[in-house]
Amino acid sequence: MTTTHPSRRHFLKRTAMSLAAAAFAGSALTALPAQAEVGYPEKEALTFGFIKLTDMAPLAIAYEKGFFEDEGLYVTLEAQANWKVLLDGVITGQLDGAHMLAGQPLAATIGYGTEAEIITPFSMDLNGNGITLANDVWEEMLPNLPKRDDGKPAHPIKADYLKPVVDERNAAGDPFKMGMVFPVSTHNYELRYWLAAGGIHPGYYDPSNGDTSGLIDADAQLSVTPPPQMPATLEAGTISGYCVGEPWNQQAVFKDIGVPVITDYEIWKNNPEKVFGITREFAEKYPNTTVHLVKALIRAAKWLDEDNNANRPEAVEILSRPNYVGADEEVIANSMTGTFEYEKGDERPVPDFNVFFRYNATYPYYSDAIWYLTQMRRWGQIAEHKSDDWYMQTAKQVYRPDLYALAAKELIAEGKMSAGDFPDFDSETGYKPPQGEFIDGVTYDGRKPNEYLQQFPIGLKGKDQV
Repeated sequence: MTTTHPSRRHFLKRTAMSLAAAAFAGSALTALPAQAEVGYPEKEALTFGFIKLTDMAPLAIAYEKGFFEDEGLYVTLEAQANWKVLLDGVITGQLDGAHMLAGQPLAATIGYGTEAEIITPFSMDLNGNGITLANDVWEEMLPNLPKRDDGKPAHPIKADYLKPVVDERNAAGDPFKMGMVFPVSTHNYELRYWLAAGGIHPGYYDPSNGDTSGLIDADAQLSVTPPPQMPATLEAGTISGYCVGEPWNQQAVFKDIGVPVITDYEIWKNNPEKVFGITREFAEKYPNTTVHLVKALIRAAKWLDEDNNANRPEAVEILSRPNYVGADEEVIANSMTGTFEYEKGDERPVPDFNVFFRYNATYPYYSDAIWYLTQMRRWGQIAEHKSDDWYMQTAKQVYRPDLYALAAKELIAEGKMSAGDFPDFDSETGYKPPQGEFIDGVTYDGRKPNEYLQQFPIGLKGKDQV
């Protein structure tokens, strides 16, 4: 993809100030300047990576609607083969930034996998994933599922109904296998959460002893499959189900090879999803560029949600193009326009399946980062007990609401957005109130990660080790 050069007329020339010193003196919200002025981008030609998923939409919209141009940025968007290639591209500098799994900047920072300092000043969306099972598995579960008055299955469907299928196959020496997109992906943690809530152990990692398979003590064996390859892998019978973002659950319905049994919205209402990741080095070397790109992404996210999703049909057409997601408009439209098809013909309203801006979706909350860290600890990727303070300090290293606030304040000052579009930056702590809308009824408080872990019957807690 190529871009046209931006016009300087979009800029109101300002006196550049030492933004770097202000922005990077500390990540605590209290360290923010009252209002920074942002000068020209230090680096204007940028290459951003993405995976072919609908939640890369803020990047596509920022490009197509000229929001990057408005900020003086010459952007090229490049689809990447998989999440590992994408992360390596950012670390090596081949990419200036990328649509990332929320766990990737955190894992890189704590040295799980490739160690690197990756930060995120922008959360890309809420929700957007689903869990799909193969037709034969669905047929085995179906007779036992609670039904509505019209005879259709009542949702959400818990993994309790999958457990007899898993147990039977394991007893017959036929391991139950499922796909997820990456070891530190939202999908891996959501799939594990759903399975464990139904009494199915998804397995431990033991990196201190060289085990990164995640299969220790597993009732269900989870393995990595790139998102666009999920339906084909299911159809080939290599796996019996998967957790992935859209449009790859809906494509299983269209191809009549599987049934999405639950969305992540039903596992954890309005759960945080992808982030935009850059290296800390990039942010420090190009502080103005960083703020400008966040401004463009914020505008794109708002465009995607404004007027009660009125722009979504246009977004669907854009995303369907081969250089973005490259799937049929009909498939992408299902989830992007507020509905979700479970069994073929069983289409139900899920208006918040994809949220890009509502509910402060783009604000990088520390508590969101800590939830991901708790899941890394629960499943052994973090091998040893960590203090609550460790979780909080690690979150502050990676999630950067201070940079987000700089961009938001610029947009407010320019009249492009209003203060009401954002959290109250004077009082915002970066921690959401305790959240209780999980499928298992457990409450999550980001200020008490160890207490949170103690609530799960399956998973590491306290000083447990694999």
